[in-house]
Amino acid sequence: MSISVVTKEDLQELKEYISESVTSILKEHLSNTVEEPDIVLLKSHQVQRMLKISPGTLQNMRVNGTLPFSKVGGVIFYDKQDILNIIEDNKQNV
Repeated sequence: MSISVVTKEDLQELKEYISESVTSILKEHLSNTVEEPDIVLLKSHQVQRMLKISPGTLQNMRVNGTLPFSKVGGVIFYDKQDILNIIEDNKQNV
């Protein structure tokens, strides 16, 4: 029966090997990950508060095509990025 002795150097080498392996795996995983854009959906009352407009004005913006929306099960949703784009497009230098 043989006896093996583990030294501090052996443990340090194991630590470095594990650290390098984990780093390599993480880098590979992160490079293969495609970032999905964050889509934030808002309801009508949130858009009204955000733009400080009335329900009627919001409806007019939907009807005339100013503000894109989706209707799911009777609830109307707006993409926050669409609203921010409209604000940016209508920015004026005063």
